[in-house]
Amino acid sequence: MSEEIRWAVIIVAAGKGERAGGAGPKQFRMLAGRTVLARSVQALAAGCKGAPILCVIGEGDHAAYGAALGPDAERSPLLPPVPGGSTRQGSVLRGLQSLATARMRPSHVLVHDAARPFASPELITRVMDATLRTGAAIPGAPLADTVKRVGPNGLVRDTPPRTELRAIQTPQGFAFDSLLAAHEKAFASGRADLTDDAAVLEAAGLPVEIVDGDLENVKLTRPEDFSAAEARLSLALETRVGFGYDVHAFGPGDHVMLGGVAIPHGRGLAAHSDGDVALHAITDAIFGALGDGDIGSHFSPTDMRWKGASSDLFLRYAVERAKSRGGRIDHLDVTLICEAPKIGPHREAMRARIAEICSVPLGRVGVKATTSEELGFTGRREGIAAHAVATMRLPAEPDA
Repeated sequence: MSEEIRWAVIIVAAGKGERAGGAGPKQFRMLAGRTVLARSVQALAAGCKGAPILCVIGEGDHAAYGAALGPDAERSPLLPPVPGGSTRQGSVLRGLQSLATARMRPSHVLVHDAARPFASPELITRVMDATLRTGAAIPGAPLADTVKRVGPNGLVRDTPPRTELRAIQTPQGFAFDSLLAAHEKAFASGRADLTDDAAVLEAAGLPVEIVDGDLENVKLTRPEDFSAAEARLSLALETRVGFGYDVHAFGPGDHVMLGGVAIPHGRGLAAHSDGDVALHAITDAIFGALGDGDIGSHFSPTDMRWKGASSDLFLRYAVERAKSRGGRIDHLDVTLICEAPKIGPHREAMRARIAEICSVPLGRVGVKATTSEELGFTGRREGIAAHAVATMRLPAEPDA
């Protein structure tokens, strides 16, 4: 591919997706720990490396868009989103017009539906290669079922030969100027019934090449599509276990924070933040399962922003890091080591608080306590220590 060829990606995410059920547009719904839109952005970023990605979203969906992408917005080459039109055709036109005014106007563009989160790099490469040959290429999958053409009276008109038919998918690839001109021509003529971009090009009398589609590249349309996608993704998860440890010495104060609960005590814990050893240990356990550093690498103890900070902030951040990678926390287990205060009376409150912070069921949280039989610094009542284990499932990563 020559250096002067510049690709851009448009992801159409302006629909309401009402047939999919659930609350809100389907592209913002969770799918195995990540939103459908986040998965589609990731797929296109992986298949068309380095290309800027422009999402076309519904009017008033900016907050939902930002929440749906989360940390992915930082890792992907995303352009600011633009509002779409009342139809898919109108939304794509607005995306093309936005790219046309960009500083790096692309020579080629991929257009993809946000509701197709399973586009593989191999499929994307096939589409891109064919686009460079002919100027327009779309993926199509052969039909397994016989298709009938039906009249308004409900009677069969005819049976088109199945070998001539394809179920069309996205992403679809085009020479940018040709697609923009075809869309503007369709708009000027009042055509608004074209359901994909290949049809827009066909209406302009331009050729479109078909490449092999991918049966795995399904479009999420109905509730059962989401159920099948959840089941499919659950098979691709691997179990990870992370371990965390933290300790803080006693200092001045009249309470200690443990497991997100303020427990009355004759001394406090000396720390840069609130010194909650239980939440710190759990946070590090989650980072450990992710292979994502430790609490100090994310929240430096020399950074004054975290002076006196509530430790639930750190734990929520770790949980969001796990979610952004499609992780599912299966169990959290923490053991506190101290002679005092007594943990038993506060155990259930701590479990409930940890479950709330991590958005997991209460039954997936364990809190235990023990003494060190008056041995060591905890036995001398100089401080409190905590051990934690986090068990989660995470999408399997290819071996390096």
